Amino acid sequence: MFVAFRRSLLLTLGCLLALSVYGQNKPTRSELCIYRFATGASQCILSTDQHIEAPNWTPDGKFLIVNSGGKLYEVPLRKPALRLIPTGEIANVNNDHGVSPDGKTLVISAGHMYLAPRAGGTPKQVTDERPSYFHGWSPDGKTLSYCAKRGDNFDIYEISVNGGAEQRVTAHPGHEDGSDYSPDGKWMYFNSDRNGSAEIWRVPAKGAFPRDESAELVVAGPRVEWFPHPSPNGKLLVYLSYPTGTTGHPANKRVELRLIRLDGGKLLEQTPRVLAVFTGGQGTINVNSWAPDSAAFAYVRYEYPQTTR
Repeated sequence: MFVAFRRSLLLTLGCLLALSVYGQNKPTRSELCIYRFATGASQCILSTDQHIEAPNWTPDGKFLIVNSGGKLYEVPLRKPALRLIPTGEIANVNNDHGVSPDGKTLVISAGHMYLAPRAGGTPKQVTDERPSYFHGWSPDGKTLSYCAKRGDNFDIYEISVNGGAEQRVTAHPGHEDGSDYSPDGKWMYFNSDRNGSAEIWRVPAKGAFPRDESAELVVAGPRVEWFPHPSPNGKLLVYLSYPTGTTGHPANKRVELRLIRLDGGKLLEQTPRVLAVFTGGQGTINVNSWAPDSAAFAYVRYEYPQTTR
């Protein structure tokens, strides 16, 4: 119990520090970028003085969905610009949102999780308890996975898109977050500090609850790893890598986007590939941002008056 309390306290202090840094050094620009594997380079398609976060690529490949100032926006890729998606009375949308596999429904987080039509409309509440932060939509479109604080600890949970009782996926006293399903529905990837620092893990996406005994380490330290996202073809995994010693997932850090192959043999024996280095963190890739054809993914980087390393 003491270990769980200590981890929760450290995470809370880390979040408060991140908020303090953000409050003192608000980003002057947000850049919405696309990394394309064909060129091995990034192209920034939108630069704005609005603080935007967490792109989702729509299944039709035509739009990116982002949040800004508690609201949700779509960005048409043919002519990038922020276009408001109405969310009714829910005006505090955060960076944990997503699009259903069929492209017809949005999920947003604002304390609770809610579903809304893709074009916008009145959201329908899904969860009974808060806080609940969406992170993954099952490939069959029937289940949502999310990070939730129940008691003194953050763990991974699942719930039907129709609501009802939530099911606990992890029960370790460490902090678990950033869950995302593999496209074949076999695995659920997430980050956990159960070894002392956030690393990438996975558990079977189906089975008895909780699933801690079947957890497998995918990416080990010494850096601090968050938000793993498998590609739609199941071959690649992109994640956010913080400097060693980082607490939580703060903004305004010199971060790396890293890649491993899921089809490349033993995962822990791979040397991760660094795709991009920039100022970011919170808001960069909180949710899955892969293009439907697995040829690219989107992310957000930031300009700050002063960057903490």
